Amino acid sequence: MRIAHVALWTRDLDRMVAFWTRLFGLTPGSVYASARRPGFASCFLRFPDGPTFELMTAPWLPAADAPGEDRPGWAHVAISVGSEERVRDLAVRMADEAALVSAPRWTGDGFYEAVVRDPDGNLVEITI
Repeated sequence: MRIAHVALWTRDLDRMVAFWTRLFGLTPGSVYASARRPGFASCFLRFPDGPTFELMTAPWLPAADAPGEDRPGWAHVAISVGSEERVRDLAVRMADEAALVSAPRWTGDGFYEAVVRDPDGNLVEITI
């Protein structure tokens, strides 16, 4: 078994597609607009290796929670980039985007990671 894809709701599909493609190098597919559920749209983004990532939007979504507040659902997604150097390099790029939450470090549970926040406030761990 393996994860096929992970999906994330967003209020601004274009902004989120741009963020994930620009900073993580994902390849976006075509935007799908549902005829059955007017207003629903989604876009799958492909990692070079592994599962796909789906961004979804709809006009009935509530406003996003304030950044930093805990809420039900996923706490974060972790993306492995392969090396400490790549974690550090991506952290620098994220700091330039004002998206860096915590600088690269070794955690108590044995992970080398940096934590960033996407435009909707979702936490993303960047790991080896």
